Amino acid sequence: MSRKWTGLLMTVAVLIVALLVTVTVARRHHLEVRDDFRRYILLSTFGFYAGGVLDVRVSRFRVDPGTEDNMFGLSLDKTMSDSMNPYLDSHQDKCILTEPVAVQSNGPIVFFKMDLKHNLVHVSCSKDWQNIHLYKDRSGVPALRSKRQSFAQASDSKMVYMQRRRRAAYRVPEPNEFGAAAGGAAETGDAATVCSKLTLSLEETSDDMFKYYSFNFAIYVATKQEEGLYNLYFHSCPNYSPSNLYELNFNVDIEEKNSGNYLSAGEMPLPALYFMMSVLFFLSGLFWVFILRKSKHPLFKIHYLMGVLVFLKSLSLMFHAINYHFIEVQGEHVEAWAILYYITHLLKGAVLIITIVLIGTGWTFIKHILADKDKKLFMIVIPLQVLANVAEIIIAESDEGDKEYSTWRDIFMLVDLLCCGAILFPVVWSIRHLQEAAGTDGKAAINLRKLKLFRQFYIMIVCYIYFTRIIVILLKITVAFQYAWLDEMFKEMATYVFFVLTGYKFRPVSQHPYFSVHGDDLDDDDDDGEVAILTQTGLSDGISKITNRSQPSSNATSGATMVESHEEERENLISKRESSHEYD
Repeated sequence: MSRKWTGLLMTVAVLIVALLVTVTVARRHHLEVRDDFRRYILLSTFGFYAGGVLDVRVSRFRVDPGTEDNMFGLSLDKTMSDSMNPYLDSHQDKCILTEPVAVQSNGPIVFFKMDLKHNLVHVSCSKDWQNIHLYKDRSGVPALRSKRQSFAQASDSKMVYMQRRRRAAYRVPEPNEFGAAAGGAAETGDAATVCSKLTLSLEETSDDMFKYYSFNFAIYVATKQEEGLYNLYFHSCPNYSPSNLYELNFNVDIEEKNSGNYLSAGEMPLPALYFMMSVLFFLSGLFWVFILRKSKHPLFKIHYLMGVLVFLKSLSLMFHAINYHFIEVQGEHVEAWAILYYITHLLKGAVLIITIVLIGTGWTFIKHILADKDKKLFMIVIPLQVLANVAEIIIAESDEGDKEYSTWRDIFMLVDLLCCGAILFPVVWSIRHLQEAAGTDGKAAINLRKLKLFRQFYIMIVCYIYFTRIIVILLKITVAFQYAWLDEMFKEMATYVFFVLTGYKFRPVSQHPYFSVHGDDLDDDDDDGEVAILTQTGLSDGISKITNRSQPSSNATSGATMVESHEEERENLISKRESSHEYD
């Protein structure tokens, strides 16, 4: 693949990433649903510790006149891991909101059913939901009010006066505002009974064609028993009937916070993890440069490319850590750092694929010119890898409720699988070539050592792909929500181990199978007239080459007489061996 096309692909990818970064945010979600016919929409998944707050506002929910009888609403369930949602698995053909919440037995769940006729939102909890702290908005959370009050008392008198005026501007919900209690009422009596009496107000506006409804609420995670992975869904019951699809149009604003930290419970260790791995890759890159500078053995271009890959990986992890840090403290990333991360991530992915394919083809090691099939492979793999990285970035930057989210996720999985399969082809080709060369030319011992090395490299690639694509996903959906960061840790550690093993196997050393070929050797395909291989009999086991390189090869007939002498010697040896057996 030419440099022109490679540069063009990378430029287009960077422009796409820049456009994506300018329109997306991280933990302060703003989702605009337009012309959507889905049955349910996953709005958010977030792991909460005690002290966390979920603030949700649904606005501009458009309703056609005469369709107020349709059932719409939200469901909030709590699980302990990122596995498949038990409620959606059992409600693929019917709307969950049409069932009483009391019959739900797969875990804690809360329904928010919109009553469009009476401008109310009815809140009901399952019996597994032990407690609920529901408020009109986050300003009514007592814990947050106490923090603001403590901050005001620690300030000077002017700040105290301003804080009191600001606090007086908000009306704190009364205990009976939601029909029972607004936060903490479920602590007295049965939680499901109290929760079933809660209602929220539904604001209505209209224009000449449509009616628009809005409502908001906040949930405070007060105790350790309430900790978990909260999944928020929007449900459209009319869309479960294929003949009566309803077009959804609304906006959702969601803010999730864990006691001043905008990261989910399973993401909190990620900034430190990425930073430590960045330092580890950087130190390893410096050690690789030291090896190359001190090496007295032949160096190839692929060795320098391997060093570039390690430093790109380090930079990518560094920018990733900085990006997560700003998400942690601000709820959204800084565009400059995000763009730097995505650029280095794209470059790292492309260089990684190129390096693996070049090593697999044996470029600069056993051949200095790429074959036509190798070039065609590059023309296929590099665009696929760029597309996979772009799809991965879009998935990371999109809200889970976006209509295109699942499409890009499927594209990423398919393209990534194709890339993983494509990079194995050059290794398989090299293994087949070495197997044929080991039986046709006089360098069988050298070729067998190369063959063993390529087989090890093939196993390394397969293990790396299997671990980072399958084992990590299984780990993510099985561990508890607060340990979701372990999948990223194992993924980065597997990448580091793969880099280290590859560098060790293909380091510049004199006795390496790649570097043990004599300088006057020709290519593997041109050695038929120079050496000869003994037939595979019991006498020739372990003997690979009989040409004496110290003797001059000027005699043109030596190659022809050598084979005849070998045949005569072999027959004499066999006859002597048979006669010795007869004598015995």
